Amino acid sequence: MQLTIDTMTYGPDGLARTADGKAVFVSGGLVGDTVEARIVEDGASFSRAVVEEVLEASPHREQPPCPFSGVCGGCPWGGLNRDAQLKAKEENLRSTLMRIGKFSAGETDALMRPIRFTKDAWGYRNKIELAPVLENGRFRLGMHGRDASQVIKVNACPLFEPKHAKAVKAVTGALGYLGNSRDLQLERVGIRASRRTGALEIALWTPTGGFPRAQVARVLNDAVKATSVVRVMSKGEKRARRVSSVEMLSGEGSWTEKIGSETMRLSAPSFFQVNTKAAEILVDLVMEALDPQRDELGMDLYCGAGTFTLPLARRCDFVSAVESYGPAVRDLRRNLNSANITNVDVIGGDAVREFPDNDADVLIVDPPRAGLAPDAIDLIASTSARDVAYVSCDPATLARDLRRFVEEGTFKPVSATPVDLFPQTFHCETVTHLTRVKT
Repeated sequence: MQLTIDTMTYGPDGLARTADGKAVFVSGGLVGDTVEARIVEDGASFSRAVVEEVLEASPHREQPPCPFSGVCGGCPWGGLNRDAQLKAKEENLRSTLMRIGKFSAGETDALMRPIRFTKDAWGYRNKIELAPVLENGRFRLGMHGRDASQVIKVNACPLFEPKHAKAVKAVTGALGYLGNSRDLQLERVGIRASRRTGALEIALWTPTGGFPRAQVARVLNDAVKATSVVRVMSKGEKRARRVSSVEMLSGEGSWTEKIGSETMRLSAPSFFQVNTKAAEILVDLVMEALDPQRDELGMDLYCGAGTFTLPLARRCDFVSAVESYGPAVRDLRRNLNSANITNVDVIGGDAVREFPDNDADVLIVDPPRAGLAPDAIDLIASTSARDVAYVSCDPATLARDLRRFVEEGTFKPVSATPVDLFPQTFHCETVTHLTRVKT
């Protein structure tokens, strides 16, 4: 059928409607396109389709620098110009706050702030991951495709830090050579690069057991000038694998990055935002929302390796920081020690089960995609905190949690600022400022 794409979804697809108003999610369609589409799934309330032909291209279309845009999973919006991407991300947050958060149009308008972004639309990523695949008995590495079963062979990634652009081809070539002479049991390969510190780390994820450490280190070091090569060993069932240990094969054994005035050191399993410049916007927004004072107590839940903990501790009298992931807890302690910050109590464990005994004046939450458990909202409400900064990577769970805060009655949201950490994709971070309801 012929369709016109009305908007972009929170996903890789465009959204169109049939003559009778039925929603159609169109793979390969961009907002403003008129396309000939083939229905691949026809449900009662919506359909899914794929573009067979673009009949009239959107005025928002542009030629991406990546030939695999739309096929590779890394840049599904690569053919859409930046202005249209930013507008779509604002609209997605707005509609989600109304649809899932049940905020009225007027309430949503009062909450929404203009989207914040950096100038780098490409070349912003400090990390990429490569997936292994066997084809006709031959081993190779590539990028995950939009089709989860597909692994795309690439020599470069325009999203990746341009200073280390050649590392992708060098690493895939070196490990491809080794992988065809022996079974390395690679599960994935991570490459982290910093424009600011020059650090380049190659992380090889494998099961526990034997591994040709010396040979792998030698071949990789011949191929690329890495500051660190590590092996991350994991065990357990495929859906619930956990890190067993990290083994240094050569170099420093960890990766360093500068964010704001802080220098952070991270082990390969630890999470760090892939867009350092845009992560600095998150930090600025959080600190602006909380305006922490020298005599106040802070709390940082789901704190990771310290992206928000370090700047908060420099502004507060004392901070309680909670993180459940072991490698991140160790990195946080090391980063605090290196920064000579001594006013932080690092608590390893689940944010609900290990909720700090200390009270707080200001509080940060940066939960995983699943958002906050209802118990976490109750515990936050039990503090005497005056303000909360909620950093979210998923608008749906954010909207749900904001409605829970409103219903609980202690905190109310006063602003929500989308931040474009992931250009060329539909993903977007949001910093929401909540303040205590005055009684």
